[in-house]
Amino acid sequence: MTQPKHTITLIPGDGIGPEVTHATCSIIEAAGAHIAWEVCEAGAEVFKKGLSSGVPIETINSIVRNRVALKGPLETPIGFGEKSANVTLRKLFETYGNIRPIRQFSGVTTPYQDRKIDLVIVRENVEDLYAGIEYMQSPGVAQGLKIITRKGCEKIVRLAFEFARSEGRKRVTCATKANIMKLTEGLLKRTFEEIAPEYSDLEAEHVIIDNCAHQLVRRPEQFDVIVTTNMNGDIISDLGSALIGGLGFAPGANIGNEAAIFEAVHGSAPKYAGKNIINPTAVLMSGVMMLRHIGEFAVADKIEHAVCITFEEGKHPLRDMVGNAGSITTSAFTDAVIANLGKTSQTWTPKPFKPIQLPQISTRPDFVHAQESKLMGIDLFVESPLGPKELGDSLSALAQGSPLHLKLISNRGVMVYPSVGILPDTIDVSRCRFILNQESTSLNDGQIFDIIKAVATKHRWMHIEKLYAFDGKLGYTKAQGED
Repeated sequence: MTQPKHTITLIPGDGIGPEVTHATCSIIEAAGAHIAWEVCEAGAEVFKKGLSSGVPIETINSIVRNRVALKGPLETPIGFGEKSANVTLRKLFETYGNIRPIRQFSGVTTPYQDRKIDLVIVRENVEDLYAGIEYMQSPGVAQGLKIITRKGCEKIVRLAFEFARSEGRKRVTCATKANIMKLTEGLLKRTFEEIAPEYSDLEAEHVIIDNCAHQLVRRPEQFDVIVTTNMNGDIISDLGSALIGGLGFAPGANIGNEAAIFEAVHGSAPKYAGKNIINPTAVLMSGVMMLRHIGEFAVADKIEHAVCITFEEGKHPLRDMVGNAGSITTSAFTDAVIANLGKTSQTWTPKPFKPIQLPQISTRPDFVHAQESKLMGIDLFVESPLGPKELGDSLSALAQGSPLHLKLISNRGVMVYPSVGILPDTIDVSRCRFILNQESTSLNDGQIFDIIKAVATKHRWMHIEKLYAFDGKLGYTKAQGED
């Protein structure tokens, strides 16, 4: 009985994309995978047609149908389009987990070639600072909102543990900056620590992200799976790829519950397009990840061994993305890998792969509930050229008769009013914290509007945050110097 074929959405991409995806498809087909390709567009040519997303509805519908896509690198040309087509695809399909294996190939010369590096970075892929919510609060002050959610943390933490299980790994390390960003980065740390006991078969540890980066350079072989937030993951995954030879050797997968998009993370390198010199390994190994995702484990193992043997034979593409001189063209490298299919590398040990059990998380927007929520006050961001004392005295007078009083003014996170005797260099946007008076037991929106209107008679305000306590715990951080 003939095995049915998996239909995969194939997006060749821009620049070198068509070359590396062609090489990948040729090897996957030669290895005997049961795949039918559905070729679709996205990226530069789509932008040029006037579609600002860079992703046409035909491509979206294809991924909806097939639920799996393999794509080459896409570019956002200057002067065309708005958002990155890559980001559009990731967010549109809620591919919340970016998985980046960092594994050493024998035969690829690097300063770490004898360290047996074999780790995976699992990066949250849709929130954090990459939500792209930014504002100019004044002509000289920019603000970006760092969005971290319990739902997003739970998804990525569970995915990291499940991925570790799927590859027979032993340890998951959570890397955060929770020592400084105690609410945002701290939310990932707390979620990790709450969920880890459910995976008692795996070791769990937390490390500060800067120490993680230090340790990745110093002793990378100590890591197994690292789970982290979006921007941290973006940085350390590129660091990790440098350890094994560069972005040309680093595959990637964007995993969601409704779709999975497999891609290398290197760029489209248009100046090398059509020259037959580029390294297809990153996209090819992304294709190997795709094969395992759809259950083609034997074919994936066959390709991995063939790639390893090709490198062991000293056969490298002419340009392997790290600038090392190689020996053969892209097409010759592709032919060499195909010729090695069915051979077994003595330096490569496939892992005991099994399907990933994707986490099933509630889709409710109100994912977390508090038994008690108490509104404590507001932070009002005010633009003013006044010094801290003059501004503070003015705001205190404007709050007279309100259930709120001005507790402090902070500037770039440091309390500058009331004075502590030392005045740092200040800017023209201050966070002004108004807190409930002791005799007041509650606060409503009408009273908040009143204090804002009072402040607006003398000063320009541009942003407000309500200050809550949830179940007795403050839902906001204190300024440096605040008691």
